[in-house]
Amino acid sequence: MPDGTPRPGDISDLEKNRALLEWLRWQVGLTERRVRELEIQEAQEQERRERARAEMSFKIQPQRSSSAALLHRGGCATYPDQIGLISREDATVALADPDIEPCQVCRPQTGLPG
Repeated sequence: MPDGTPRPGDISDLEKNRALLEWLRWQVGLTERRVRELEIQEAQEQERRERARAEMSFKIQPQRSSSAALLHRGGCATYPDQIGLISREDATVALADPDIEPCQVCRPQTGLPG
């Protein structure tokens, strides 16, 4: 009605804004869930990239008093340290060192020039 009198079935501005607020809260909830999903996906992708990088790299387990230093593939679980990964070329040089032996589990010498 043009005189500003509410018609039967009309909702007040307060009710409209409450409904809008409820809808916006629902939208925020959806967005927060999507952000969490994307963060998880991003972390998993980063982990995959790091694992792939490790698989293409090598690492040297320092010599212990009772054993020689060992050359491992980057992803070898027998020596899980990921610090100080070395390149394929460096691994080839390391294998030529008489004080460094290849790991018998991951066999890093496979595929390296020798």
